[in-house]
Order: sequence, then C-alpha cells, then structure tokens
Amino acid sequence: MPTTSLPLPAPSVCSATALRKASRRVAQLYDDALAPCGLKSTQYAILVEIARHGAHPPTMQTLANALVMDRSTLGHNLRPLERDDLVALQTSSTDRRRRHIALTTTGKARMRDAKLRWQAAQDRFHDIFGVEPAAVLRETLLGIAHDERLGVLVD
Repeated sequence: MPTTSLPLPAPSVCSATALRKASRRVAQLYDDALAPCGLKSTQYAILVEIARHGAHPPTMQTLANALVMDRSTLGHNLRPLERDDLVALQTSSTDRRRRHIALTTTGKARMRDAKLRWQAAQDRFHDIFGVEPAAVLRETLLGIAHDERLGVLVD
C-alpha cells in the first residue's frame, strides 16, 4: 500500500460514486488484512452479524435486513461460507419455511482468528482518518444505510 495519498480527482456531484469509491478503498484495506484468514471483509461482516445474535441464530430475512442486503444477495454471499463449513443453514423448529443461519465451530474459530487482523485494519484506518472522525463517519454512514427513504425513488 502506498505511503502517500493519491491526488484528488476532479470533484464529483454524485454522492453514490463518492461512497462507492470510498467503500472500495476501505474494503481493500480490510480485505488485505483478512486475506491470510481466507476471508473477505464482507464475509467477516456476515460472521460478526451472525455472532451478534448469540444463541438465537438470525433468519435469512433478519440477517439480510441487518446487513442492508436483499435475500438473494445474502444467499450468494452465504454459499462460500457454507461450503467452507463456517455457517450452517438450519430449518426453524416452529416454521419449516424459515431458515436460520448459525455459526459452526469452524466459523467461530475463523472469526476469532480474523479478529486480530480486522483490528489491525481498524487501527490503521483510525491512525490515518482519526478515531473521532471515524466514529462520526460510521454514525453518518449507518444513518444513511438504515434510512429506508433512500431505498427507492418515489415521485
């Protein structure tokens, strides 16, 4: 990774483009840190979100909502995690149509191993961007992510 910043391009009026560029840059940092664990930042985020539910594994819909993803995209992202025995899809005991996603023992171990590498990327981001500005940025981005008014354009 270069030690200097790239020159700033011409300003853009498109918020989506600026967000995507920033997202790709930050994802590169976290993906690089997590690569030795065999995870991408998106996969680590999924494992962490599942773990947040503790002993009550989330349903596909609950997990998709928490990750601001549609169910088909979530399913696509879960396939390699399931193939690698990091997560298991379980049929609900009360409603056979509902499927829960649980971390396997292997998934829990992989997540623990990845946490130190994730923390290294987090620390690097904080060193460069600043702890307080990063907290404000996260709050702003999560506000955007969970504002359903931005989901569709209604006339």
